[in-house]
Amino acid sequence: MSSFPLLPNVSQDRLAIRLKPAAERMVRKQHPWVFEASITKQNKEGKAGDLAIIFDQKKNKFLALGLYDPFSPIRIKVLQYMQSANIDRAWLEEKINDAYTKRTSLLATDTNSYRLIYGENDGLPSLIADVYDHVLVVKLYSLIWLPYLQDLFELLLAKSKTKTLVLRLSRNVQKQQAALQGLHDGQVIYGELANPEIIFREHGILFSANVIAGHKTGYFLDHRHNRKRIGELAAGKSVLDVFSYAGGFSVHALAGGAREVTSLDISAQALEMAKKNALLNLEDPPLRTLAQDAFKALEELRNAGEKFELMIVDPPSFAKKASEIEGALHSYARLAKLAIPLVAKGGILVLASCSSRVNAEEFFDLMTQELQASRQPFTELERSFHDVDHPIGFPEGAYLKCIYFQL
Repeated sequence: MSSFPLLPNVSQDRLAIRLKPAAERMVRKQHPWVFEASITKQNKEGKAGDLAIIFDQKKNKFLALGLYDPFSPIRIKVLQYMQSANIDRAWLEEKINDAYTKRTSLLATDTNSYRLIYGENDGLPSLIADVYDHVLVVKLYSLIWLPYLQDLFELLLAKSKTKTLVLRLSRNVQKQQAALQGLHDGQVIYGELANPEIIFREHGILFSANVIAGHKTGYFLDHRHNRKRIGELAAGKSVLDVFSYAGGFSVHALAGGAREVTSLDISAQALEMAKKNALLNLEDPPLRTLAQDAFKALEELRNAGEKFELMIVDPPSFAKKASEIEGALHSYARLAKLAIPLVAKGGILVLASCSSRVNAEEFFDLMTQELQASRQPFTELERSFHDVDHPIGFPEGAYLKCIYFQL
């Protein structure tokens, strides 16, 4: 494999670190984050990607090894615990091979889009690698990987057997212009990209992802299992997909034989993508789109007396920081209240959350309480969490939860 001449040449130093007792205990439990405020001693100033070697306070023995990030309150992303290792090409290859092995059951299906690397949960913090057919999209949420990009890109391309590599950068990383040395978001690092919209398959259903300008890496792969489930439940039904974005649930419902589908999203641009995705699979899909605020639209649909036999409510994250948790719970409860009257007798209501700060039990309990308060008879059908390519390796890695009710 050829090298990547566009990549910056970044030097790497070693730092000696000591932590507060509470932080040391978390590292012993193999938590991958060390916050700036937890560091009690550091032998010299560090730069992004430096090796941070953490020693225990009492015996001055090796405790852990991570990469230093001066631009984040999470100052060290831990890679190796209790036993030292060389963070080299062989170490990276082992992590990538392990991640790929976890996904073999998914790759055996009619699916050529998947998350190959899910950051900390696959032992490679702040690094996401998603595959869309022949295109690999690598997104960096930290500059810690700059010294390793050559090896990472070669290994990821080889393992995924992709032909093109697109680099995406988080907003925080994009701010560090000097350190990036010319790298930029949406850059084609390897191969060719004639069209930024890549057509891919998800359990036999076609979708498109804009790998240059789309959200995240171009699409939301995490709900794949739930989208498939909606397709299985949709035959002959009228379906309402709330916060539909590019129509993931809507298209699976249509392909599953839904009688009619309404996609509701505040973004008219996202709904155009939903229409395109529907047309990739059906000649004349019975799809209606509503470009409106979800809360307002649900009230209007209720006032109009509309009913749906299958309804999905999958809002964006309502709690990105601790101070927003209470407001998020209020919004989830309000959405459930608005949704319940729109479900036809015997219909199915699916409620989802992607807020990691709202834990699963809290969300499931709240949704169940809203059903109970409605005084409608209901049965809980199932609960679901992350798909196989989004493994959970530490508590903060868990965010997605979904509950199915029959009313």
